[in-house]
Amino acid sequence: MLTQIQLLPGAISEIFASATETGILTLGDRYGLMAATLDEGLDREERRAVNRLLHFVKQGHITVTSDALSLSKRHQQCAELVEVSPVTRY
Repeated sequence: MLTQIQLLPGAISEIFASATETGILTLGDRYGLMAATLDEGLDREERRAVNRLLHFVKQGHITVTSDALSLSKRHQQCAELVEVSPVTRY
C-alpha cells in the first residue's frame, strides 16, 4: 500500500520564512521539504522556494539540524540580535 504525502497549504512559505530568518532548517522542515519534492502539484513559486532553500543549505547560509538544543541556542542568538533598545524621549 502506497501512502500519499499531503502538504499543508502555505507550508513551503512558512518553512522558507522560518529558515531564512533563523538560519536553521529543523527536522520537521526537512520532512516538509521531502514531501514537497514528492508533490507533483507544486506551483512554480513553491518549487522555486524549495530550490532556493536547498541552495542556501549548500552554500552554508542555512544549517540543517535535528538537535533541539542547538535550535534553542540559535533562537536565543536571534533574540539577542533583535533586542530592542530603550526609546529616547525628547
